[in-house]
Amino acid sequence: MSALLKMHRVRSLFSPALARSISDVAKYPRITTHYTLNPREKDERWTEVDMERCVEEVDLVIVGGGPAGMSAAIRAKQLAAEKDQEIRVCVVEKAAEVGGHILSGAVIDPISLNELIPDWQEQGAPLNTPVTKDTFSFLTGSGRISIPVFKGWPMDNHGNYVVRLGHLVKWLGDQAEALGVEIYPGCAASEVLFHEDGSVKGIATNDVGIAKSGAPKDTFARGMELHAKTTIFAEGCRGHLTKQIMQKFGLNEGSEPQAYGIGLKEVWEIAPEKHQPGLVEHTIGWPLDRFTYGGSFLYHLNEPTPTIAVGFVVGLNYKNPWLSPFQEFQRFKTHPKVRHVFEGATRIAYGARAINEGGFQSLPQKLSFPGGCLVGCSAGFLNVPRIKGSHYAMKSGMLAAESAFEAINADAQSTAGVEPTGYAEKIKDSFVWKDLYSVRNVHPSFHNPLGLYGGLVLSGFSIFMGGREPWTLKHGPQDHESLKPASSCPPIVYPKPDGKISFDLLSSVALTGTNHEGDQPAHLTLKDDRIPVDHNLALYEGPEQRFCPAGVYEYVPNEEGGNMKLQINAQNCIHCKTCDIKDPKQNINWVVPEGGGGPAYNGM
Repeated sequence: MSALLKMHRVRSLFSPALARSISDVAKYPRITTHYTLNPREKDERWTEVDMERCVEEVDLVIVGGGPAGMSAAIRAKQLAAEKDQEIRVCVVEKAAEVGGHILSGAVIDPISLNELIPDWQEQGAPLNTPVTKDTFSFLTGSGRISIPVFKGWPMDNHGNYVVRLGHLVKWLGDQAEALGVEIYPGCAASEVLFHEDGSVKGIATNDVGIAKSGAPKDTFARGMELHAKTTIFAEGCRGHLTKQIMQKFGLNEGSEPQAYGIGLKEVWEIAPEKHQPGLVEHTIGWPLDRFTYGGSFLYHLNEPTPTIAVGFVVGLNYKNPWLSPFQEFQRFKTHPKVRHVFEGATRIAYGARAINEGGFQSLPQKLSFPGGCLVGCSAGFLNVPRIKGSHYAMKSGMLAAESAFEAINADAQSTAGVEPTGYAEKIKDSFVWKDLYSVRNVHPSFHNPLGLYGGLVLSGFSIFMGGREPWTLKHGPQDHESLKPASSCPPIVYPKPDGKISFDLLSSVALTGTNHEGDQPAHLTLKDDRIPVDHNLALYEGPEQRFCPAGVYEYVPNEEGGNMKLQINAQNCIHCKTCDIKDPKQNINWVVPEGGGGPAYNGM
């Protein structure tokens, strides 16, 4: 009897179900170890770890130290000073230094800065390059066709300034600190905290000292909690806490899904005789086909050395999975009407960032919620035809601060999160709402059977009408739904980089100054470790290898499973959020790494 029982046990160990699971482990090795998908409560390695967090009570917490967040902080302190009140304002910023994760073109409209800090010139704001000339062109394979820029139209930059936005944000941070704002760089907000009634209570910063395996290290330290009467979310485009807030409170129910682009940028030092400070150039057309939305910018800065900023934007609703936005950017610089600028020049910086392109249709139906509100690119305030959002970010931050200040004073004894209920109306009464409504049909007008050509006609009509046309166009499918199977699309063969004008990806990433603590769980988390191989690779030939502008994703041989596997090089991540947006199955969820990690941009 015992021999039979032993045989039964041996057979059960090698049952078909178990054999399949062993095979699956080899074929689909574990990738995601992050605690957001592997609860610590079920992990015995965490049973003896003290998980208590330090708590700080403040009046206003601002998540993100960009133009919106810093403007909100400054305005809140200005209002408190006017009323002779004390208000504690804290800004948490995931970059190691204020401005270190900021990337934008950028040509800035000073309208909001004029209101926030009227004497900004005397205070030394780094707006040193007024726009002197605008050009707009359509590129063919070998030529350049000029398109007129009419006064008052979106591409007219009269009165604006070419800036290095990271430097401006750093300056705003200095102004905020001078007013008494507490700024915590290197602290990533990783969790939204809630009161028992469901209102937002504040945020928690991320834990540190967790090994790549997901186990606590000897250096483990719990993050801290910041409890606030009101929390302003200013995370920028595709903020990972903003995503949660939108879902919990249904903020974008009834809105068009957000549309996105990826913006890639380089900074160059060029020959002095080619330098024209204040020159602003934009192009559309080549190298993109007529059904792929995008274009270039090239701005001449007034710096101690002859410096330009050049960039390329690709709409993330592109269809061909073989397309690489990074490679399209490199190819653009080789155009015969463009390359002369870069001959004999030196590239000194590179970076990339996703941008909102949905405009008016994609704004949340509700901008505030119990305990907080959304500002800047967290809400989607970007004017696509003007390629501008910084002045909207600043204005929305200022209006949010005003509304929060009013609400906190009106409900001073509240033990729950205070909602800045007046914020939405303030936005609707501002130039932000008017501007975005007037250009609402420009971007979606490119979704037509003629592509770029039809889009130029339709968007030109909309601009001419000033947005008074009695219709509002839709954006169509979401960006992650747009890819066609690789087998149905022509592969794109990109030329090899010459190392002078065009470059490879890894040497470009080296210019970003990106650094992450190596022994930590990858912050590019996968909801299902099988999907990359079974779906993305099988159907689209692994598009994440091409849409990522930092070489984070690559497929490598899986010796144990006899197939290919996805390898995530999280240390390369430049926090652009493109993967979170474009992944076909929405399987990738970007969460914050340890604070201070990521790029170290110098005025990008």
